[in-house]
Amino acid sequence: MNATVPEVANSHDPLTALIERGLLSELDRYFARFVARLAGGGSPELALAAALASHATGQGDICVNLRQWARRWHALAGETPPIAPPPIGDWLESLRVSPVVGRPGQRQPLILDRRGRLYLYRYWEYEQRLADTLVQRAAEATLTVDEGRLRADLERLFPRHPHLQGPDWQKIAAVVAALRPICVISGGPGTGKTSTVLKILALLTGQAGARPPRIALAAPTGKAAARLQESIRAAKPALGLAAEQAALIPEDASTLHRLLGGRPDSVYFRHGPDHPLPVDVLVVDEVSMVGLALLAKTVAALPSAARLILLGDKDQLASVEAGAVLGDICAGAGRFSAGFRTRLMALSGETLPPVREALSPLSDAIVLLRHSFRFDARSGIGALARAVNRGQATEAAALLADDGYPDIAAHPLGDPADLVEQLAEPVAGGFQPFLAAVQAHAEPVAVFEAFNRFRLLGAVRKGPFGVEALNRLCEAVLRERGWIDPRQTWYRGRPVMIVRNDYNLRLFNGDIGITLADPTDPERVRVFFLGNDGALRGFAPARLPEHETVYAMTVHKSQGSEFERVLVVTPNEFSAVLSRELIYTALTRAKGQASFYGAPKVFVAAVGRRLRRSSGLRDRLWVEPRADRR
Repeated sequence: MNATVPEVANSHDPLTALIERGLLSELDRYFARFVARLAGGGSPELALAAALASHATGQGDICVNLRQWARRWHALAGETPPIAPPPIGDWLESLRVSPVVGRPGQRQPLILDRRGRLYLYRYWEYEQRLADTLVQRAAEATLTVDEGRLRADLERLFPRHPHLQGPDWQKIAAVVAALRPICVISGGPGTGKTSTVLKILALLTGQAGARPPRIALAAPTGKAAARLQESIRAAKPALGLAAEQAALIPEDASTLHRLLGGRPDSVYFRHGPDHPLPVDVLVVDEVSMVGLALLAKTVAALPSAARLILLGDKDQLASVEAGAVLGDICAGAGRFSAGFRTRLMALSGETLPPVREALSPLSDAIVLLRHSFRFDARSGIGALARAVNRGQATEAAALLADDGYPDIAAHPLGDPADLVEQLAEPVAGGFQPFLAAVQAHAEPVAVFEAFNRFRLLGAVRKGPFGVEALNRLCEAVLRERGWIDPRQTWYRGRPVMIVRNDYNLRLFNGDIGITLADPTDPERVRVFFLGNDGALRGFAPARLPEHETVYAMTVHKSQGSEFERVLVVTPNEFSAVLSRELIYTALTRAKGQASFYGAPKVFVAAVGRRLRRSSGLRDRLWVEPRADRR
């Protein structure tokens, strides 16, 4: 039994034709050949399956679902595909008897599960290890607390907000974190995730007794770690804690790579199961940006008795790495078990909605924050975010067109030739305060603050509507107005983003610097970066690792950032990168105003498309635990 290969120019190697059609990469073909050699001369269907499994991880999937892939094969490959897989039952059976394909629990280069999901072994192991650990931690007995002290602290730290209707989910999240060894808190912008976790840390330090807990704060990127750090430092004084207790709550946050002891150009970490982290409580922010492999390694490095608190927005774009982990973890949220619901109400004084059947032990570990304190009923950003998340494309487009919401707007943008004319004024208006601060020789911190009030966000990197073209457009507009020097590459005010880590300089992918006059020699310039601790570091431009100009950035790169205003540009034709998650993420980077420039049909199509990454994590967390109880 063999896969059918039609007569085409590349019939001697059908994978080549798939590469030419953009369905595979050269790396995928190399991996397929490697697997075939391991198998002693594999069949075409094995080569195709191996290439697809490799390609899936490169696209952000944890695995490839061969059943689903086979159903949509002709839509992907066209009417005359260069290779046609055999009937799915025959294909799966041929893979199961291959010496390089194992079943779950075996150790082979490829793992095929009973649902037709094919994994590279290491991703199957990451998924299995993470799921098992999360469910196991969630199933552990409720922790012992001083209930009298907990109630008193809850009343003091969570006074009833006058505009809040229904349960105070921040307060509920705090009780969950006090009682359970794992707590996952998801909420949109303005729902108070960071302030909630700060109050949780106050509760936990109040419960500590003679041995204060060792607390660590972390995030996936330096930018996200800096924002977490800033939020903790700004909000901690308002808690009114005694100096001794306040000192127990750290103000420094690190990246996950630094926390785990990452090594340059290595996938291995110093901390792991055999050398756990020296922490009692680990808080990880912006978990939507964390891929499967990194979160699995983080959880594996925790001591068995440590608490884990995960924060993020499940509706944001998933990590650029493989997996949509926070979305999978929160898939069954909102269903406390009956006994735990009763305990939560007794301790919090809140009335919770009626109980539905808990799907998994993880049900008692997840809290969704529902109330946005930033966007009220009059907020267009808030209303649009809700419509986008529900996939209500027509309603979302109508909201953008409604003049009653001054904080959101839509501007049709079709022809690339019209870009400069349509974007020149908003670009100039957005960056004028920043460049005025540069020209006035304002303090660097003030220059950074001005720069971070406005940003262009693009859906794609390449093409006339991509961020590379948008950055060139911005420079042209600003040169035309005489605000930057057209004769110099390193003009004063040039903003750049690092795109390759340099561990020696401690400059990392996503770090943003601004070119300013050298304080010691005004005739020269240095590129300044604002560190997590608020300290400035300046570098000669020639020393910088790989970088790019960053008036505009991709929506992916903007995660973990907030701006007063954003201008979002989408292509004039639909692209595979467009989804409701991308639109939602771009929109919610804005605290004050969001404007969308693009073709209305593209916006509607994007809101109507939910990004689904192929994974078995959701089943392992929610379906299989429920089946085990039957």
